[in-house]
Amino acid sequence: MAPNIAHDLPIPLPRNQATVMILSAPAYAWVFHAQNTSKSDHILSEDNLKTILYDTHVTLGGRMVPFGGWDMPVQYPSGILAEVAAIRTATGIFDVSHMGRLYISGPKATEFLDWVLTGSAASLRMGRARYCLICNEKGGVIDDTIFYRLAEDRFLLIPNAGNRPAVVAWFQKWIDERFSPGCTMEDVTETTGLIAFQGPGVVDAIDKIADTPLSEMRPFFWTESAIQGAPMFVGRTGYTGEDGFEMLLQGDDVVKVWTILADSGAVPCGLGARDVLRLEAGLPLHGHEIDEETTPIEAGLERFVRFDKEYVGSEILKDQQENGVQRKLIGFTLSGRSAPRAGYNLLDQGETVGTVTSGSYSPTLDTSIGMGYVLERYVAPGATLDLDIRGRTAQVTVTELPFYKRPRRT
Repeated sequence: MAPNIAHDLPIPLPRNQATVMILSAPAYAWVFHAQNTSKSDHILSEDNLKTILYDTHVTLGGRMVPFGGWDMPVQYPSGILAEVAAIRTATGIFDVSHMGRLYISGPKATEFLDWVLTGSAASLRMGRARYCLICNEKGGVIDDTIFYRLAEDRFLLIPNAGNRPAVVAWFQKWIDERFSPGCTMEDVTETTGLIAFQGPGVVDAIDKIADTPLSEMRPFFWTESAIQGAPMFVGRTGYTGEDGFEMLLQGDDVVKVWTILADSGAVPCGLGARDVLRLEAGLPLHGHEIDEETTPIEAGLERFVRFDKEYVGSEILKDQQENGVQRKLIGFTLSGRSAPRAGYNLLDQGETVGTVTSGSYSPTLDTSIGMGYVLERYVAPGATLDLDIRGRTAQVTVTELPFYKRPRRT
């Protein structure tokens, strides 16, 4: 097996995207999509933030890379293949503490969130969570997020790592202009930790680990529990296409719970595996499938958009929903193990009709997969296009998303 190497790809990248290729064996080239990185963010730096689990990752042999202003493990010595397999067949754990944690509180908190989110806060019941988008005035996606209703006037919202500063600034602008006094925001990202416990084995494992039964919790619900006395906020959510739980913890409890989960058999997994898993599940990554110049309608996310209320960007989104858009997000498959890379062109009879946003070899499906935007007339599943791989073309087939659906639990 070849040594594990991470380096920047010498190819042009759209806007603020960066891509890292992980060589884990002669037959595989893993393309890790990094979002919201800049030239100064391509090296580990004392200026980068470090999660509470940083020393744990180093001790475990994690290969650390910069991601969204944080130093994070892209993979561990077992390699991306083993990490993906663990999530698809058993259990694995991710440090997702680089994701933001924002508490939105006050008598106007619900009204505020209904103004800045595409999903309804008013209709979200206590104990529930909801996925939606944060859009600008043009309908472009500032970020995608999950938010939880903690009380009548208190919510927890999870922005992406690299987008947290932009989301905080955007939220504060609207709080100051329209909802103050009556709404406040507290950012606890750097003082807490977040662990994702994912895979088909989590249902059997969680009740053996947690101090209270959690296996009957429904998807997109949350509760408070503990693991060996370590209190935690836990939601049945994730970003892998598998069942799972995400656990918000304080201080030293983060390392304690990570260690307990690992000792139970959960495999530590890095950002490389997480990227492959989310791509197999057809889940978007900000900076690739969605960004401030792309709307939820173009991205095929209209089911997470309200069309009956006014909020930031709603007029444009409603117009697109009624009248259509020129381009749409598709999935596609490619024979073999060559990874389609962000920025590659999609062609029809030599004419460029779209662009790849993400791509990878899929170990679960044993084929190469990708997502990208094409002109609306090319979105039909089964249609074939050509992929321009640095002057060489290969045929791809448009495929319905997601590529992978987890088996029903019997």
